[in-house]
Amino acid sequence: KGKKKQVFESYLTLEEVSHGLKRGELIQVREAPQHKMNDSILSPQDDTRDIFLDGIVARNRALDGDIVVVQVLPQDQWKVDKHSLVQLSVSVILRYSGDLSLGCPGNQECINPRFISELSATGFLKFVPNKPFAMFSPVDHRVPRINVPLADCPEDFRCRAGDYASTLYICRITNWEANSNFAEGRLMKTLGQAGEIEPETEGILLEYEVDFSEFSDEVLECLPKNLPWSIPPEEIRKRKDLREECIFTIDPATARDLDDALSCKRLPDGNFEVGVHIADVSYFVEEGGALDIIASQRATSVYLVQKVIPMLPRLLCEELCSLNPLSDRLTLSVIWKVTPEGKILSEWFGRTIIRSCVKLSYDHAQSMIEAPEKMFSAGELPPMDPEHPIDEIHQAVLDLHAIAKNLRAQRFTGGALRLDQLKLAFTLDKESMMPQGCFVYQYRDSNKLVEEFMLLANIATANHIYARFPEVALLRRHPPPKIKMVDELQEFCDQLGIDIDLSSAGALHRSIHATFGDDKYSSARKEVLTHMCSRPMQMALYFCTGAFNKETNFKHYALNVPLYTHFTSPIRRYADVIVHRLLVASLSGCHFSRTDVQKQASHCNDKKKVSKRVQELSSELFFGVFVKECGPLDSEAMVMGVLDQSFDVLVLRYGVQKRIYCKLIPGLVSFRHHKVGKKSELVLLWAAEDLEEPPVEQVIALFTLVEVQLKVDGTAMKYGAVLKRPEESKC
Repeated sequence: KGKKKQVFESYLTLEEVSHGLKRGELIQVREAPQHKMNDSILSPQDDTRDIFLDGIVARNRALDGDIVVVQVLPQDQWKVDKHSLVQLSVSVILRYSGDLSLGCPGNQECINPRFISELSATGFLKFVPNKPFAMFSPVDHRVPRINVPLADCPEDFRCRAGDYASTLYICRITNWEANSNFAEGRLMKTLGQAGEIEPETEGILLEYEVDFSEFSDEVLECLPKNLPWSIPPEEIRKRKDLREECIFTIDPATARDLDDALSCKRLPDGNFEVGVHIADVSYFVEEGGALDIIASQRATSVYLVQKVIPMLPRLLCEELCSLNPLSDRLTLSVIWKVTPEGKILSEWFGRTIIRSCVKLSYDHAQSMIEAPEKMFSAGELPPMDPEHPIDEIHQAVLDLHAIAKNLRAQRFTGGALRLDQLKLAFTLDKESMMPQGCFVYQYRDSNKLVEEFMLLANIATANHIYARFPEVALLRRHPPPKIKMVDELQEFCDQLGIDIDLSSAGALHRSIHATFGDDKYSSARKEVLTHMCSRPMQMALYFCTGAFNKETNFKHYALNVPLYTHFTSPIRRYADVIVHRLLVASLSGCHFSRTDVQKQASHCNDKKKVSKRVQELSSELFFGVFVKECGPLDSEAMVMGVLDQSFDVLVLRYGVQKRIYCKLIPGLVSFRHHKVGKKSELVLLWAAEDLEEPPVEQVIALFTLVEVQLKVDGTAMKYGAVLKRPEESKC
């Protein structure tokens, strides 16, 4: 009597998990991403089929980002279709625990014996009468509400809870019993007032466990001491000296960590010598040292709107490793002999020294591409090496652009896919770092030029290190999209008469880039379609080649290449540092552990996902500030999804996506939803301005054009989209 009813399945023991995995009765899945509010679609490592978790009970307290083990129901109990399964029970394993099949070497993060997802969340406290705890409500709806002991709360919280209504806290989940709908946790830190950039930013970083602390003295001891540093003569003798060559960087105007440089020299036979030169970070980061350990833990630099959380100390990432102009720098280079059509005739890898002759921005390079005949003056460009005149650099940019166009055309003819989604950028006040303006970032020919040669270098390096280290090469794979979601999308598009082919990456690319109307809204419809096609896509992942039995699992779906890796950004990605070490070892010789490489690959995947999410949240935060300071903002929007009581829109002027709830639309008399097959429509009835007239009807369906207003409510920076009343003449 009085015993609580069990809500969830009890977790399996560690012994049961180990035996189940060995016997093939259980399946390990890297993550538990949420598909809808309470369910998930999981993809096992072998990519054979999707596994569907039907509802919150089936999720069994697994949270977004957890590593899980699932037990599959008998086939006669499968609920979906031939491509999907429904599991029986889930066992949650500590986040970032690595791959169970590789064991847990040393005392590194292993399986949490309590099987609890130790997750932090940002949110608000709410008072619960007659209870010994307060209710913590996370900002992220994917995280459950958490019961927090009143002892953790401010002393006067019980009697003055309203005073803390807009205070942000960080809370960590410590337990989640099988007989409770709510998790248990402890308050970790008070962040400050919601709606202020710094507390909100700190909350994002803490919630996603981004290490933004200063580098320790032990780490800084690993850096060169004698400054200004110069390349030792013995190191110069070991490398190919390219300091006399015309080599330059092309980066965003604000970039301070310059990883890559390019060169292009015309040859007497009409071909070109093209080089990609990448900062030799591995020279400064000694394997196993304190600097290497912290870099491997951080795994990536994290780019916020107003600042960067660097992977390496600034002495390295902004000075000694950064390929700054007119400075001698250590690099690893890939140099090709290329025809004007982009055919590779020969390839060379090696350790080099370069001296960049100029730091071009994307805008500078774009100006050169758009004005091929123009004679640029010194005042129009940054300072440059007098040994290389402006017209030499201009010609090199034009030649690279011409070759890149051919390489790009060949890639997409060969079946590659690119799903471009709108990206918001900001102009900031230099002193306050508050947003002064925002705009949709334009991806232009200068961006495409750099991208093509970085892709070419990454593909070449992947083939090179795999040929020499077939068991321990660190590569990057992109699994195909989730089958069930692809089938649903294909059926949905067929019903709407949208001509789209999802049979392969190349077919999808051709479909999206086919003419989608010829009016001013064709690009908006293309953007909505691109978003729809992005939903079934999976994340690309780092992996160790020895961890897979079949080379078919190595493939990169979007690029449509058998082997790919990351080589071109070692200042900001630790995976690239490992690839550099493999490349250097292939030129000299060294031993690598498959277990260590796979474990680091897994950790890099986790941190890359976190970095991407933190960057998105930072952008949302700053746009919320912009809306608060400059709003309300009016814009046209296009409907990109319809539910039974709400619909999603793409706000065309700013490239942001928002959900509009019908019950919250002011001036709406009523609404009704109807569905034919997979096609959803909402019919909204607006009160007529003349009360004697009948209500005004507005139909909301995919691609419907509407007017919205973005506005912030209250002190928080969360902004919403309000549907504006349609003009009666348009209805």
